[in-house]
Amino acid sequence: MPQLSSTATTLRPPSVFASNDPEAFLVAQRSPWYRLIADLHDTVQRATMDYARSRGLKNLWLPLTTRTITCPTALGSDSEAVKVTVTGVETYLPDSMQFLLEYGCRLAPGGCYTIMPSFRGENPDEAHLNQFTHSEAEIPGGLNDLTRYVDGYVKALAGAILAEHGDRISAARGDVSHLERMAGRDRDFEQITFEEAVRVVGDVEGCVRDAGDWRTLTRKGERLVMERVDEFVWVRDFDALAVPFYQAFGDSDAKTARCADLYFGMGEVVGSGERHSDPGQLRKSMALHNVQEDEYDWYVRMREESRMLTSGFGMGVERFLMWVLHHDDIRDMPLVSRVNEPPGWPPAIVRP
Repeated sequence: MPQLSSTATTLRPPSVFASNDPEAFLVAQRSPWYRLIADLHDTVQRATMDYARSRGLKNLWLPLTTRTITCPTALGSDSEAVKVTVTGVETYLPDSMQFLLEYGCRLAPGGCYTIMPSFRGENPDEAHLNQFTHSEAEIPGGLNDLTRYVDGYVKALAGAILAEHGDRISAARGDVSHLERMAGRDRDFEQITFEEAVRVVGDVEGCVRDAGDWRTLTRKGERLVMERVDEFVWVRDFDALAVPFYQAFGDSDAKTARCADLYFGMGEVVGSGERHSDPGQLRKSMALHNVQEDEYDWYVRMREESRMLTSGFGMGVERFLMWVLHHDDIRDMPLVSRVNEPPGWPPAIVRP
């Protein structure tokens, strides 16, 4: 995390939400920190729409329940689905809109996007929320097309934030040079393969998690990659069994996947991948991941009916804003906390 200028007027969050203080919303509504975040929300929303429209994507309205979850199906995943019951029917809150965005590409062939909540069954900490804001898009084309789209997207966000709030962030947090470096980058971000990343950090213990059949980078490993390669870097072609079944194979032996994570700030901020376009390859991937095909029947049939090469990404907006504000605890980013919310919060009567 870059150091703040010692001469800056440092704006800090009241940090009341993580403790579920009953007075938290009163403190937050008086806080300059949360007023700044509210303004950043508006800028991110408008800049996302402007950039997506400039690339031919359409915004879609999608439901806030799903019968088919995405991320928890990877062996390397550390989260679980969130079950709910709606009108007597057991279903899930979405962990991603990816599957519906893939469906949306069949209706809007130029691509589509959303910014919506996602839900994960995990304990919140400095880097994770169990309810977060997810900026997602699915576009026609392969992984290289997608990384170029994302490069342009985050640069556009950084530029819009600089233009609208640069002076305010500089005064509050002491530095906007990271925004200037991203927005002003005149070339694509660096890219390395997962195998190259393992070699980059292999001399430091605790950077790679090795489960035998698959490996992944730890948070420590992600940060060391940024230190040794570049502050903005894509790591791509992960072990196939470390990522969800829907990521296309990266080689003929199905050992790697055509996926990529963009690291900056705290580490992974954007996750992305190319999808299986062939239903036979999708079925093969399901078998390798021990996923029951009948649970995803519609997802397979969609390819049988309309084969299409698409790729998509998801960016945690709170993680992006952590980087914007040089902050180190994601629990201070939501305007309204849902961190282990106790029954009856906020209370019906609050005495200031």
